[in-house]
Amino acid sequence: MDGCIKVLKELLMLKKILAIITLCLAVTSYAAVEVNTATDAELDSINGIGPAMSGKILKERKNGDFKDWNQLMQRIKGIRAKNAAKFSGQGMTVNGQVFQNPTAISTSSSDKK
Repeated sequence: MDGCIKVLKELLMLKKILAIITLCLAVTSYAAVEVNTATDAELDSINGIGPAMSGKILKERKNGDFKDWNQLMQRIKGIRAKNAAKFSGQGMTVNGQVFQNPTAISTSSSDKK
């Protein structure tokens, strides 16, 4: 009987340890990166942003902070709605804001009639 209690206590301790490890991994895997204050290393930590794009962001940021995602996409070649959504999903913000994809407005010729 004592052996069963000891095994149960060990299992509960293991469960607690696994819960703590899972919580730590969840917290560290979603680190917020503010584009207006991030270093090149922090920008590079976002999947899809490499040294070339982080360099463009840092260079353009010298001309002033980005006020919103639209301005970031206008000023940085290579960042469009699809990438912005991907970067935002990984914790990147612009002026504290997450990316919100506006409703696409169709400009096809059939819509212009």
